[in-house]
Amino acid sequence: QVQLVESGGGLVQTGDSLRVSCVATGGTFDDYAMGWFRQAPEKEREFVAGISWGGGKTYYADSVRGRFTISRDNAKNTVYLEMNSLRPEDTAIFYCAASSEVHWSGNYANPLRYDYWGQGTQVTVSS
Repeated sequence: QVQLVESGGGLVQTGDSLRVSCVATGGTFDDYAMGWFRQAPEKEREFVAGISWGGGKTYYADSVRGRFTISRDNAKNTVYLEMNSLRPEDTAIFYCAASSEVHWSGNYANPLRYDYWGQGTQVTVSS
């Protein structure tokens, strides 16, 4: 059983940067591909970014490509999401998730392919 705990969310202004982190415990971290998703009020959860086991492959939603960077430190069992040029429409609860399957399928954007989820961290971008 893998437990995921996100941190680093907060209230920022348009154009600011923020880094959220997700620490995994209870499993072998580098057995899992990792993803970041977000959910805004009254909207469905959406894929933001994904990263392969060793970090060699990354994937991004079109809406964040070029502004957000996903990375991982397997020695620290941690995955990061560096967010730059934040916009009000980025306001959401950000969730990290771990998958034993998407490394093979490449289907990082499908939330149903993830085995474990964190509780989320709120990111609010004011205009």
